[in-house]
Amino acid sequence: MTPNTLLRVARRTLVAGAAALLVGTFLVPSTVTPTVAADGPASVADLAQGLLGAVVNISTSQTVKGSEGPGAVPMPQLPEGSPFQDFFDDFFKNRGGDKGGGAQKVQSLGSGFVIDAEQGIVVTNNHVIADADDIEVNFSDGVTLKATLVGTDTKTDVAVLKVDPKGHKLTAVKFGDSTKMRVGDWVMAIGNPFGLGGTVTVGIVSARNRDINSGPYDDFIQTDAAINRGNSGGPLFNSLGEVIGINTAIISPSGGSIGIGFSIPSQLASGVVDQLRQFGETRRGWLGVRIQPVTDDIAESLGMATAKGALVAGVIKGGPVDNGTILAGDVIIKFDGKDIHEMRDLPRVVAESPVGKAVDVVIVRKGVEQTVKVTLGRLEDGEKLASGEDGSNTDQDNGDKAPAVSTAAVLGMTIGELNDETRTKFGIAADVSGVVITDVTKDSAAAERGIQPGEVITEIAQESVATPKDVMDRIGALKEQGRKNALLMLASKTGELRFVTIRMD
Repeated sequence: MTPNTLLRVARRTLVAGAAALLVGTFLVPSTVTPTVAADGPASVADLAQGLLGAVVNISTSQTVKGSEGPGAVPMPQLPEGSPFQDFFDDFFKNRGGDKGGGAQKVQSLGSGFVIDAEQGIVVTNNHVIADADDIEVNFSDGVTLKATLVGTDTKTDVAVLKVDPKGHKLTAVKFGDSTKMRVGDWVMAIGNPFGLGGTVTVGIVSARNRDINSGPYDDFIQTDAAINRGNSGGPLFNSLGEVIGINTAIISPSGGSIGIGFSIPSQLASGVVDQLRQFGETRRGWLGVRIQPVTDDIAESLGMATAKGALVAGVIKGGPVDNGTILAGDVIIKFDGKDIHEMRDLPRVVAESPVGKAVDVVIVRKGVEQTVKVTLGRLEDGEKLASGEDGSNTDQDNGDKAPAVSTAAVLGMTIGELNDETRTKFGIAADVSGVVITDVTKDSAAAERGIQPGEVITEIAQESVATPKDVMDRIGALKEQGRKNALLMLASKTGELRFVTIRMD
């Protein structure tokens, strides 16, 4: 055998050995054809083919006042025959962007999907159609229909549109149950990225219950399915072809997909869509409380084993619980059978509840767990009420006895009697009662908590205080009990309440 022949044999042997090693790594015998798991099909062509007709492109136009001077964007100079020439002609010339000044026609593109073929109902994001003068729905076969706005919800970024169902044969999709989705489940996104038209991307659920600080009810599904500009309002499907999310946001330094996209879960969106279709607006449940997180320090001060729930910092006058059912200082740990693990859980659960429903609320009050019955109001009515009042319903008695001391120094604060003089000095409202903070020592524990002169101590460890002596006595009692922190309920100059904990070492 010649040297060249030996070399070829050796190469074949090495390649065969490497292939066997790779097959062995994945535990697949070389004689067996790999099978595809049911959760991860080798092809999604059949699924996509049945869904593409229900996914639409949303085109909007809006007339805005043009800019003048250096703020006007000039028409870029492109090489002759550039493939982007038509795009920039539409973007600049048709909108007056190369002229500066005057009214301009601004256009935008997004995505949406049909959920009711008989009624012609289309769902998209609110930010896709916000402030639009004209809305058009473009179907995958090239048909375009004018759309009217049924209703919008800025809190969840959901909008409902209607087209004439007689103008085109519509294909609809239905909402699925997003609560059944697990991290790692396959999902498919269909939308209109960068105005290209119907585009299919596939990925998995990367995370659940994401809070990206975009609204009060953030509970996003995170996915690595490619979502780009123009995908907004498009559906996120499960492997059954059900909509389990509405694609609405991405995190990207470049504006393109880096595999971090967010979808509004169908559990939240479907209820909003139903209300918008029925009423043209949302009608959410309302509890009528102001809340804040339960920190470890607050939990310890309240005698709770773990930090959980939502701490009630104030009760809105005229609200559903202004009858004393729930008080400032209570911690809500369960609402209508649903556990409240952290503060942000409560607004979402309450909002999803029907107006007028009587629900059981489990609270912790002064270390004791108890259940109260509450009948919910309507959030939209409550927002008007809350905007005009101070949120405090605490009626405290200042007492008619003279205080033992007029001022005192405690926990890095100088405190004093709340009288006409101090009310005038700090501009404190007449219905605020307690002990006024007149000074805060720099670098003290109180300063670290952001306490400011002019705030009023109304309670310490859930007991009312009316004089500086009351404050000193309560702090002394807590130290005797071995407490490391003191829980203070503070009122602002206008009466808005908040809780803080201060170290007593």
